[in-house]
Amino acid sequence: MLPDQWQKTAKENKKKYAQFLKRCDQRKVIKQLPELHEETFAKIDCLTCANCCKNHSPRFKIPDIKRIAKYLGMKEGDFIQTYLRLDEESDYINQKQPCQFLNTDNTCQVYDVRPSDCARYPYTDEDVLLKREALTLKNSEVCPAVFTILEKLTAVG
Repeated sequence: MLPDQWQKTAKENKKKYAQFLKRCDQRKVIKQLPELHEETFAKIDCLTCANCCKNHSPRFKIPDIKRIAKYLGMKEGDFIQTYLRLDEESDYINQKQPCQFLNTDNTCQVYDVRPSDCARYPYTDEDVLLKREALTLKNSEVCPAVFTILEKLTAVG
């Protein structure tokens, strides 16, 4: 069960999480991630939250752009011009937040062909959780699943 103020707790525990991510036995933690991921997502319904879609933009890689444009019946250039912009790292991202494909019921209009970043988010079942510390710390304040997994990992050390 998530505490009511989980985002506040995530901010307060950011230093603890960072220390854990730096000193943990990565091989041991990576082995734990699939089970923690499954256990956590059995209790958390993304459709009640959608913070990721409201607060982040995925990177749209060329295969994502081709796939989504085709799905929407658009030319790739028109899709880019209508929905995307280049960020400071020259990655295509959404022009606006929340995501233009987020419906009012928190479902996704392009879910079946969504960008790979969306399909993989929040990276709690892969080594990205450990290897991209800044991203994980940011995600701990956006995604209740990341918060929950970090709390479990740091509780056992």
